[in-house]
This record gives sequence, C-alpha cells and structure tokens, in this order.
Amino acid sequence: MKLATLLALSAFGLAAQTSFADDALLAIPGKLILDSKLDTAPAAPWKTAKGKWEAVEGVLRGSELEADKHGAVMRATQDLTDCIVQVDVKFAGARTTTLTINAKKDHMARVALTPTMVTVQRDDNDHEGPDKAIIFHRVKADLKPGEWHTVRIEMVGDTMLGKVDNVVGYGSSELFTQTKTAPGVTVGGQSVEFRNFKVWEATKNPKWDEVKATIKNEVTPLGAPAAAKGKGKGKAAKGKAKASK
Repeated sequence: MKLATLLALSAFGLAAQTSFADDALLAIPGKLILDSKLDTAPAAPWKTAKGKWEAVEGVLRGSELEADKHGAVMRATQDLTDCIVQVDVKFAGARTTTLTINAKKDHMARVALTPTMVTVQRDDNDHEGPDKAIIFHRVKADLKPGEWHTVRIEMVGDTMLGKVDNVVGYGSSELFTQTKTAPGVTVGGQSVEFRNFKVWEATKNPKWDEVKATIKNEVTPLGAPAAAKGKGKGKAAKGKAKASK
C-alpha cells in the first residue's frame, strides 16, 4: 500500500475517533475491538441461541420463532472490561429489541426499545434469587418502523450509560465492575434489522461530572401518556442503583 494511502486512512481513523471523543458522554473510545457490518449470515464471533437470523439486502434481520417460546438472541463471544458497544437498529414489525451485555454469570445491563419506549437498566443477575432489575431511565419514544436508530451502551467502572438517538440515561451498580461478556442483541416478535455493530475499549471521560449534570434520569410508568415536549422531567430511578455516580 502506498504511503499516501496509509496516511489518508490514518487521518480518517483519527478524525472519526476525535469526532466521537468530542461528543463524549461517560466514555471516550479507544481501540476498536469488534467491527461487524452485519451484512451476512451470523458467523464467528457471533453465536445465535434462539430465533431466525438472515442477511437481507445488506443488513441482518432477526425474528423470534414461536416454537422457541423465547425471544431471538445473538451474541458475540467477547470478554470486555470498560467498553462502548453500539449498533444501528430498525423495527420491521417486532414488539421489542435490546442491546445487551452479560456478566460471566447471568445478565448485566441492557438498553431496551419498543416502538414507543426506551429503557436503560441494570439487569436481574440471578433470576431466582433476591436480585432484581433496576430501571435507571425509561421514557416515551417514537421509533417508527422503517427508520434507523443508533443504540449505544457505555460502561466504565461501576457506571453504565445508555443512549438511543438523543435519549440518554445512566446509573451505577457494583455489578458493573465485574468482567463483561457476550455483547449482543435480542428480538421479541418479527422482525428487527441490524447493521454496524461495533465495540471499543474505553476510558472514563474526564468531563463526565459536567456531562452527568446535564442528564436527567426519569422513569415513566408503563402505560402512562406521552409527556408534552419540553415537559415532564420525571423522577430519577431509585433503589440499589447509585444514579448520582
């Protein structure tokens, strides 16, 4: 490869990272460790546990199968520490979809979407035990079928941040300090399309405290009417989560 081409590619990569860093929230991206266009049928490092997964017109479509009695699941075999995970999603008839990260044992965190709601939460980590999921942020949304939306999870130390387009929520838990693994997506119903799944190593944004002061967590009750634009701040999530961190 010619020197000029190498320099151009390096400049492009630096510009992309600088742009992301300039718009940093909780985390600043470092090394890109997974870059999957999701334009073919799932192959390593991807594993599908449930559902139907197929390449359709340059993107990956996931659909729940009734016989599974479980949502469609696809995860990458990847262990992580502090990280940023991001994917583009488009509803194509499904009820719900999530971007998730597991702990070594059981679930850890997710951003859950329906066409009308976005939820950022710490997951139940033992199912049958005393642990329970903690909702940090849940708000009404308008995620129209046929439109692409960018979903991101940022995790640094004991804090996670979830972002869907301009919707942002965050919270903290001791669980998040554990090794993270198996980033992936789920689908409830038929169908959701995915593209551009990326994972970066991450470091804490030194301006996080300033950024955090601008984010207002709220938890909209399920079934509540949508609030008027610019109103309805809501209340911060309560419980074991330390949303002030």
